Amino acid sequence: MMKKTSRKGKGGRACVVVLGDLGRSPRMQYHALSLACQANLEVDIVAYGGSQPHSALLEHRSIHIHTMTPWPKFLQNLPWIFRPVTLLVKPLIQFLMLLWFLVRIRSPAFFIVQNPPSVPTLIAVKWVSVLKRSAFIIDWHNFGHTLLALSLGRNSSFVAVYRWIEKHFGKMADGSFCVTKAMQHELAENWDIKATVFYDQSPEFFHVASLLEKHELFYRLHNNIIQPLGLQDCVSYGMLGHEHQETFLTRLVGKDIFLKQNRPAVVVSSTSWTPDEDFNILLEAAVMYDRRVAALLNEDDSIPDEFVWKEIYDEKQCLFPRLLFIITGKGPDKQEYEDKISKLHLKRVAFRTMWLSAEDYPLLLGSADLGVCLHTSSSGLDLPMKVVDMFGCGLPVCAVSYSCIDELVKVGKNGILFSSSSELADELLMLFRGFPNECNALHSLKKSIVEMGSRRWSTEWEEHAKPLISQVITQYQD
Repeated sequence: MMKKTSRKGKGGRACVVVLGDLGRSPRMQYHALSLACQANLEVDIVAYGGSQPHSALLEHRSIHIHTMTPWPKFLQNLPWIFRPVTLLVKPLIQFLMLLWFLVRIRSPAFFIVQNPPSVPTLIAVKWVSVLKRSAFIIDWHNFGHTLLALSLGRNSSFVAVYRWIEKHFGKMADGSFCVTKAMQHELAENWDIKATVFYDQSPEFFHVASLLEKHELFYRLHNNIIQPLGLQDCVSYGMLGHEHQETFLTRLVGKDIFLKQNRPAVVVSSTSWTPDEDFNILLEAAVMYDRRVAALLNEDDSIPDEFVWKEIYDEKQCLFPRLLFIITGKGPDKQEYEDKISKLHLKRVAFRTMWLSAEDYPLLLGSADLGVCLHTSSSGLDLPMKVVDMFGCGLPVCAVSYSCIDELVKVGKNGILFSSSSELADELLMLFRGFPNECNALHSLKKSIVEMGSRRWSTEWEEHAKPLISQVITQYQD
């Protein structure tokens, strides 16, 4: 896919580089939109295809997307014996392809490149920036060598070489952004790189969903909701019909929409299904919640599931609700965990996995009752953008505790931290006790998020990104 490019000169152009799926790189999409809308630049994006980017990006006349061919999927699943060859050949092919695309575009005033991946991205962009006499800016989301170490181990020679390249070419940048103060400190102290902290913030289209938006969203998602990963569960029971007047969450009466009193609590977790997010924690917590609720209600294990589900369907009041975990995202371990979920035997917990469009994802967050973040960070220095998006939708979060997460999650104000599946299960019981009307702890967090307010991407970009970009361009031209 390639849009027709404009003839605007070098000083009025920028290039955003993502050696990854553009649709799964929201921060770089937002950079491109800000460069086009707030800085009035023509923007070229060089990235892989795959997932659909946000429609605002596709429809903007000043944004031109150049889609590279991704590394073939069948080569990603070669036997382990071929791994060393793949680690050498893959970056070389990516390097040549990236060079080809970058050389062909009109010369920009500057490149902004996402890191990681570092190899071969930083090398290729630096070389082309010298060739085109353009400034070179890195947006540090994390460290590439720490991600590689998750699969190869910290003592791998490949990891050592990768780290050297990342540091060497990172220091060549004319300017740098990073996502946390902890990362800024690490870059300054151990890498001799001065970076500006530019926190992720959600754009304006992340908001609390209205009743109409909730009703229409779950009407569209009805076929996903009624299909359990295993046999019938507490959410699919009684939902075979598809009436426009009703979803599992809402009911349309005349022209008015109401939330059902016996609705399940919706818990959203977005994951890339990779090793730096231990999904087993969520599965174990779900099982614990199910068993602990049964114990608190003095429920006999011999009672059939259908009996419990019928009571819920008939709107019998219960101190603890059903939980519907909606897991969004794509990644290598997805099928493995879907198989595990299908074998669970749960009375009051259900799981659904799905990939949503860039337009429906914010609506799901704005319709949910709680977010769960399993991100642990390979470096311990980055923050999960998914949590930022949740806060932008007024959604409280339970997040895994690690070194710098407190830069984002303020315990008791916008979320809670946990370190084990048992702690997460306890938090679910505490937050959802008395749902939907008497869950005071959950309501308190939601109210606090509204009171704290949420800075938006455009404001943060104007205050922190735009000045650095202007400074870099001025210094580079001088």
